[in-house]
Amino acid sequence: MSDNLTPELQAKVEAISALLQKAVKTYNGELVFANSLGAEDVVIADLISKYSPQIANFVLDTGRLPEETLNLLANMRDTYPNLTVKVYYPEAADVEAYVAENGINAFYESQELRKGCCFVRKIKPLKRALSGQQAWITGLRREQSVTRDEIQFEEWDEGNNMHKLNPLADWSEKEVWAYIKAENVPYNALHDQHYPSIGCAPCTRSVTLGEDVRSGRWWWENPESKECGLHPATPLNIK
Repeated sequence: MSDNLTPELQAKVEAISALLQKAVKTYNGELVFANSLGAEDVVIADLISKYSPQIANFVLDTGRLPEETLNLLANMRDTYPNLTVKVYYPEAADVEAYVAENGINAFYESQELRKGCCFVRKIKPLKRALSGQQAWITGLRREQSVTRDEIQFEEWDEGNNMHKLNPLADWSEKEVWAYIKAENVPYNALHDQHYPSIGCAPCTRSVTLGEDVRSGRWWWENPESKECGLHPATPLNIK
């Protein structure tokens, strides 16, 4: 138990600890954490390091990540030597074909082209990362966006045909940052430059005070469409 956390936040941490330890047994170790290196993800990585370090982490390096994100990846490997972190990259041939046909920044031109880029750089590598697993862990929170306000702690991921765990589903942004500060968790330097949600560099920008936390992602699209395909808009509750 940490002396740095409020009793309410400590209770949530203990609930996640129990969830992680149960998941390791339930899925016989065939369980991975998709670490996107956002604020939520560094919290989960810290908790995994403390309570279930046998859970492997993976990162999807799309080839267009900000330098700050890559610096955080290096920092986390130094901070958590007990964690296994594997990095997956898109297939070079897929990226070359997409760029040759559509252009280097085609994702600005239409939602279809943007999702095509996400498919090549994120969805296909995700399929490789999840191969052979029974379940995966994400940093999704209900408060993040209108596309995520119904997520559950445990869901059936129909698209990947496996279970999906969202340990921070009911956490507020304030609680996420309270944990980061209290436990001295390393985080992306872009958060201090008003980037609450960070993806690929050309698809992420800073936001102003009061804006939705994901308003800086794919800002040229409607809020209802701001998903890359990693997470379906309407999850299925398995309770």
